Amino acid sequence: MTRDWTPPSPTVRELFRRGAEIALDPRADWVTELHTAALSGAGMRPVAEDPVLAEGTRRANLANLLHWATANVQRPGERVPVALGPEVLDGARDLVRRGLDHVGLDAYRTAQGVAWRRWMDICFDLTADPAQLRELLDVSARSITTFIDDTVAAVAARMATERAELTRGAHAERRATVSLLLEGAPLARARAEAQLGYGLTGPHTAVIVWRGTGGGGPEQLEAAAEAAMRASGATRRLTVVAGAGALWVWLPVGRAPEVTALTAGLAGAPDVRVAVGRPGTDVEGFRRSHLDAATTQQMLARLTSPQQVARHQDVQLVALLTSDRTRVEEFLADTLGDLAGADADTRDTVLGYVRELGNASRTAQRLYTHRNTVLRRLARADALLPRPLAENAVAVAAALEVLRWRGPGPERPGR
Repeated sequence: MTRDWTPPSPTVRELFRRGAEIALDPRADWVTELHTAALSGAGMRPVAEDPVLAEGTRRANLANLLHWATANVQRPGERVPVALGPEVLDGARDLVRRGLDHVGLDAYRTAQGVAWRRWMDICFDLTADPAQLRELLDVSARSITTFIDDTVAAVAARMATERAELTRGAHAERRATVSLLLEGAPLARARAEAQLGYGLTGPHTAVIVWRGTGGGGPEQLEAAAEAAMRASGATRRLTVVAGAGALWVWLPVGRAPEVTALTAGLAGAPDVRVAVGRPGTDVEGFRRSHLDAATTQQMLARLTSPQQVARHQDVQLVALLTSDRTRVEEFLADTLGDLAGADADTRDTVLGYVRELGNASRTAQRLYTHRNTVLRRLARADALLPRPLAENAVAVAAALEVLRWRGPGPERPGR
């Protein structure tokens, strides 16, 4: 507390308290705007494209907002102390571990702009008295700016400490070596293998394990990495801690794990997600398989997919189709029309029918149902589609495959 921090008048303190109570329960569109702004700042693209880093940024920003509001409900208009809780510290550590701490603090500044605009909306609803409003906005500007300045300074100091710790020890050497390999830097194979304790000659299958929005501790991430190893038949793995909520794993095998076996191995870690790259060979395969896994991870996050496991070989088309979120919504609406909102049995029948090259009998066998049931569902689908299935089968199947991977949401066509 600084000595020159002059508290507001009793009337404005009460206004401040009432406003803070409103801010403690922010509207969903305000929170969305806050997150969007934080992740769209200068240089934030690497953070926004990484599901773990993006979620960490969202957690930190929301935690800061609620902390500031709580403090002003309890002590309205006073200087708000910094709160470096786990949401803030985990996000800071992850940014440092990815070498992105130089841009990570931008999120605080861009989020501050959104918070200030929304707070002004609240203030103007609290009073129409010019003198009260002037004092309220003045103390609010000082409170928000000082809190963000103090928080940025505290987080920057912790980042510096974390950075210093990361420059020491075997884990730091391993992370640095992997980063060079992924960037395609000229690094002698023998030296890289010695630093990693992992052979780069031969096959590799990369896996990314991360915690979803529901959480998941380090022990669950490790258990998931072990499950991926067992499901692929590997006897060892290279593991790099990519952050508080993510592991990068390489398995020295040329076969991606079966989805069913891997999903069964994750039964004890329901909040953990796994993305698997295509198998590759030697240094280039080591790199490409990881980039495939990262693309798959980004797709799952972009679609808020309920699927716990995804292999690049199974979602490559969906990942390409959904790279532009606005365009994919147009594609789904134009291609599926009302079929997008139809029951799952009808959609699954159409997708199975296309996969069986238009053979209704084989589709019935695939779906364990009667051929006449298949024909009825196909007739219903034709009535719902903008164009008959026979004229647009490939596009319809692609659109249904996107829906199969996408989670429920308000923007779903036909809803």
